[in-house]
Amino acid sequence: MDAKSAAKDIRQGRISPVYCLYGSEKFRMNEFVQFLEEQLISKEDRDFAVIPFDLSETPIQAVVEEAETVPFMVPRKLLLVRDAALFTSGKENAKLDHRIEALQDYLNAPADFSVLVFLVNSDKLDERKKIVKTMKTAGTVLAFNPLGAEELLRWVERGIASRGCQAASGAAEALIASAGTGLQGLTAEMDKLCLFAGTGGTVDAAAVESLVAKGMEQNVFALVEHIAALRLDQALDMLHELLKQKEEPIKIAALITRQFRIILQVKELSAQSYAQGQIASQIGVHPYAVKLAGEQARKFGAGQLRDILSRLADLDYQMKTGGVDKVLGLELFILRLAPQGTAAD
Repeated sequence: MDAKSAAKDIRQGRISPVYCLYGSEKFRMNEFVQFLEEQLISKEDRDFAVIPFDLSETPIQAVVEEAETVPFMVPRKLLLVRDAALFTSGKENAKLDHRIEALQDYLNAPADFSVLVFLVNSDKLDERKKIVKTMKTAGTVLAFNPLGAEELLRWVERGIASRGCQAASGAAEALIASAGTGLQGLTAEMDKLCLFAGTGGTVDAAAVESLVAKGMEQNVFALVEHIAALRLDQALDMLHELLKQKEEPIKIAALITRQFRIILQVKELSAQSYAQGQIASQIGVHPYAVKLAGEQARKFGAGQLRDILSRLADLDYQMKTGGVDKVLGLELFILRLAPQGTAAD
C-alpha cells in the first residue's frame, strides 16, 4: 500500500492500529503524520491524545504499556514513536533494553483505542527481522521515497493550486530549477510566490526568476547547461556571478565535476536500460536530477564526458597546488570545453 491509498482508507474510516513509516522523504512522512492527527484526533484533544516517544530514550515495552492503557478523557490515542531502529539493520541503543517480544505480542492483538505510528529513520527496513514480517502482516507499512520527476512537477502544480493560484506553463520547472528538489524549500517558495500573485493569480516563470534565489548547486547546474548548449558567454557570466557572491573557485570546480559525473553515470546506466528511478537509487540523487542530467547527457558522448572529468581532475590538482590561478583556471576550462558540447552518441 502507498501513502495515497492509506490516506483514502483513513478518510473512509478504515484505520490501521499500527503504521510503520520509513524512507528518505521526511517532509512527506511528517505531512502524513499531520494528516493522521487531523483525521483521528480533534484539535481540543491533541494535548491529551497525541503522545510522542523516542526509542533512543524510552524502551519499547513502555510504549506498548502506554498503547494498552485506556485513554483518559479522550476516545482514542495517537502514539508517535521516533528513532525506531528496531525495524532496520542499524544498531539499536545499547543503553536501553528493548524487549521486542512485547511489541511482537502487541501487534498480534493491538488495542482498539490506540493508533501506534513508528517513524523509521532509514531508507529501508530489515526484511530478515521477525518484527518487520509481523508488522507487514498486522499493520500498515508505508514507504516515503523521493517523488519521480513527473510526480514532483505535479506536486508543485497541486501545491500552487491549493494556495488559490494557478501555475503557468513552465512555472513548476522554473521553480524546481531555482529552489531545488527539497519539498520543504519548495513549500516555502510556493507560499511566497502565491502571496505575491494573490488569490486567483498566476505564478509564472518570470515571477519565479525575480522572487526565488537560486542555490549554489542550482547555479552550477545552470552553468553546466550553458556549457552543454554552447552558450559560452552565459556560462562565463554565471561563473563571474558566483565569484561575486564570494563562492570559492575550488568548490565551484568540485560541483561542476559532480554534475558531469552524474551526467556520465546517467548516460551509461540509461544505455543499460535502467529506469529513471533505478538510476536515481543507484547513484544517490533525486529522480528529477536524473531527468535533467539525461537531457544534458544527450549533448555529449561518453568519451567526451570522461575527457571532461579528466580535465577537471587535472584542474583540481593545479588549483590546489598553485599551478594555476583559480579563477583563470576555471575560465580556461570553460573556454576550452565549450566547443566539445555537440550532440553525440
